[in-house]
Amino acid sequence: MKIQVLGSGCTTCKKLYEATKEVVDSLDSKVNLEYVDGIEGTQSMIELGVMSGPVITVDGKVAFTGFTSDKKKITQAILSVAKTK
Repeated sequence: MKIQVLGSGCTTCKKLYEATKEVVDSLDSKVNLEYVDGIEGTQSMIELGVMSGPVITVDGKVAFTGFTSDKKKITQAILSVAKTK
């Protein structure tokens, strides 16, 4: 499973990445987590049709948009999308 945190590189995006990293570390070692920021992160969000960030994707599908430090919400969003693929 490939999980990406997409964002502009702002503090909020970095905090979401760190929270997501903690969630991924507790889930499974077979998960590939990537932080995509700057122009590339912004472009990826636009291509997905998302106009606000940060964004968490699971295998290219949007799982979560916006910021939360709630690891339970992040886990639920990731698992919800992972089950539908």
